[in-house]
Amino acid sequence: MAPSSSAPSRPEIGAGPPRRRRGCSGCVLTLLTALAVLGTALAACILLSLVVGPQTILVLGTDRRPGETGPVRSDTLLLVAIRPETPKVALLSIPRDLYLDIPGYGQNRVNTALFFGGPALAKQTIAANFGVPVDRWVQVDFSGFRALVDAAGGVDIDVPRRIVDNAYPTENYGTMRIEIPAGHQHMDGETALRYVRTRHDASDFERAARQQQVVLALAKRLLEPSAWPRWPQVAIAFNQAVETDVRPWDVLLIMPALVRVGPDGIRHYVISEEMTTPFTTRDGAQVLLPRWERIRPLVQEAMGQ
Repeated sequence: MAPSSSAPSRPEIGAGPPRRRRGCSGCVLTLLTALAVLGTALAACILLSLVVGPQTILVLGTDRRPGETGPVRSDTLLLVAIRPETPKVALLSIPRDLYLDIPGYGQNRVNTALFFGGPALAKQTIAANFGVPVDRWVQVDFSGFRALVDAAGGVDIDVPRRIVDNAYPTENYGTMRIEIPAGHQHMDGETALRYVRTRHDASDFERAARQQQVVLALAKRLLEPSAWPRWPQVAIAFNQAVETDVRPWDVLLIMPALVRVGPDGIRHYVISEEMTTPFTTRDGAQVLLPRWERIRPLVQEAMGQ
């Protein structure tokens, strides 16, 4: 019977020391090759993004409830400027009650543009009134927002003051009481949604600041190495929950600017209360008239190079 192959073999006399395994060096070589390929791809994306130039994306958050169909108003309007040359990434929040000219529909709240003509008219309205070309759009509803935050593993938020809302709107058109303590909070998707939606004892301008805070926290979370294994889940949630005309190729072109700037380098701006004038229309609607002499410099700073 042949000897068992499990017994360790002795090296022959004079054969010298046993050869070292090459597995580790092979792994290192494979890793270095992968890094070189990744670095080359990133460099190519950076060069391509410089050729393509700046991108401006309109993010539309809607208040569509589960089961609802048909036109919907935008509850949140956020312009994202990506300028690869600088590089620069900036956010500009636009009040939903800002009273603007909606092309083809006359004066109305800016959030009605989505209702009247979908994302295309929303883009056209922003471009016509703010003088900023809008290249792409992203639309997400409540459930989509929750899914994205949960897929990323939640977000860390520093809540400046305790929030108590005794009439927080529920998805079945009722109300409930919510409480969010002050201080550092790790929020899941539902808590983050409540944080950005609640209006109790706060203006829409403060709400816009909270919305930007969560967007920045989500960006920071996704760029943390501990969150990288979650990227496939985030991609699936994005595909299922978000409507957009952003193409995969666009993402490859704008990602280098996001990585180079980093979440702490993203600039954020809000059209503030001092940049608007409260006004009551003939129909009794409470709206905000833009004070363009104050808004336009802010837009230039946020959306420019």
